[in-house]
Amino acid sequence: MAIRTAGERDRELVVRLLDEAFRNDPVSGWVFPGAEDRRAHHPRLMAAFTDIVLEAGRIDVTEDGSACALWMSVPADDPDGEGDGGGEDDGPARMREAVAPDNERIEQIGRLTAAVHPSGRAHEYLWMIGVTPGRQGEGLGTALIESVLDRCDREGLPAYLEASSARSRELYERLGFASCGPVLDLPEGGPAMWPMWREPRARKA
Repeated sequence: MAIRTAGERDRELVVRLLDEAFRNDPVSGWVFPGAEDRRAHHPRLMAAFTDIVLEAGRIDVTEDGSACALWMSVPADDPDGEGDGGGEDDGPARMREAVAPDNERIEQIGRLTAAVHPSGRAHEYLWMIGVTPGRQGEGLGTALIESVLDRCDREGLPAYLEASSARSRELYERLGFASCGPVLDLPEGGPAMWPMWREPRARKA
């Protein structure tokens, strides 16, 4: 399967793909509990994520546009993985203002995930990975992740992510990730998220 790095010309493709892939995700359902509100604002949240990673990270996309992965290279002095060196803490507030100012959960989810993000070691952060609903279960997501994990192993870099479902957590465990802290239970009856860390694997001679 051919994988390439997305650029600005791919922005709308990535936004649409993420919107379709995460529209029914448990965390998206918590952030936007109303169906009408989700239809109106979920694409804008995915667009905001896409713009951040296009500017400061890397987006890998399959050549046929059916799957994408958003990665941030996090230095040792950047505890929240947002590429600001730990010097800013208003990113979640700015995200909320840009997407839906009346929705406190947009800011809340950003602050909660930043609070559990490991610090002190440089690592690759898998922010999001999305596969179009009709192609899920074909191994596309695994291929996207493994392409970066291979580089992590070559360079001796750990990787980090937050699993948003038990199904995705099992997939990440098969790729070498392990839970690295308490389960993050979103408030007000929200779903669980699992912080997961992967140490680089020694390459075979």
